[in-house]
Amino acid sequence: MGQTRLHFTAGKAEADRIFAALDAAFEDDGLPLAVLEVDEADDIHEVSLYADGDGDVDAVEARINDILAGLALPKQVERETLPDIDWVARSLEGLKPVRAGRFFVHGAHDRGKRHSSDLAIEIEAGLAFGTGHHGTTAGCLEMLEQVVLRERPRNALDLGTGSAVLAIALAKLAHIPVLATDIDPVAVRVAAANARLNHVKALVETVAAPGFHHPIFARRAPFDLIVANILARPLMRLAPEMARHVKLGGSLVLSGILDRQRDAVISAYLGQSFRHVRTLHREGWVTIHLKR
Repeated sequence: MGQTRLHFTAGKAEADRIFAALDAAFEDDGLPLAVLEVDEADDIHEVSLYADGDGDVDAVEARINDILAGLALPKQVERETLPDIDWVARSLEGLKPVRAGRFFVHGAHDRGKRHSSDLAIEIEAGLAFGTGHHGTTAGCLEMLEQVVLRERPRNALDLGTGSAVLAIALAKLAHIPVLATDIDPVAVRVAAANARLNHVKALVETVAAPGFHHPIFARRAPFDLIVANILARPLMRLAPEMARHVKLGGSLVLSGILDRQRDAVISAYLGQSFRHVRTLHREGWVTIHLKR
């Protein structure tokens, strides 16, 4: 049978507290949990718990309500019945190849569409987050090609690497060592697997690290180039750390930024002795090139 998604919305601080409590309460049950940012401007986050379709969903919902009551954070829990779908097969159907400059991002099923001149990046369809299909990733690929060919960096960082598309792109294009970090250990395992799949494991080092808090940065910094495709607010908070970890004259390529957030992000970096070089607009998102 399919699953039932039990979900509700909350502000980020509340969502984080609730997620931690649910995670502890349902750890032994093995029920998946997720938090999704629905609206950054209005601070709306959606918390979801996925219950087995053949289980006692009423009992699970009652436990959720008890936990919310214990936190003094009552919420209206809603239900969504999910069909029994082979999501790997579905993602394979929907994963169409994407071209961004010389880069060609594809699944295994589209290997035959590669051209000899392509810088091909193959991503396992079942792990298809950050595959180049989102406007931010495609924008980063296009901007990175221009920056790398013009500046010839020798040491790069992909901060918040996700599936490692950008780290792989840098390794293939520039043939340089790339440090790929992410706060999520699962993402780091996926990144390492994709680096092996694309034959750049010798160049791409994957590490689980929140922001710049890991000893690896003392060994690998400063960087000639840092690319970070995350979100506008974390990027703004990281501006001082970015300045400390990129070389004088080095470049940043930043994305995960909505058009309306562009000026605020640039202002945060101008205050850290960066200058704006170029903004690339794509599908309502921007990719920003800055130099220190």
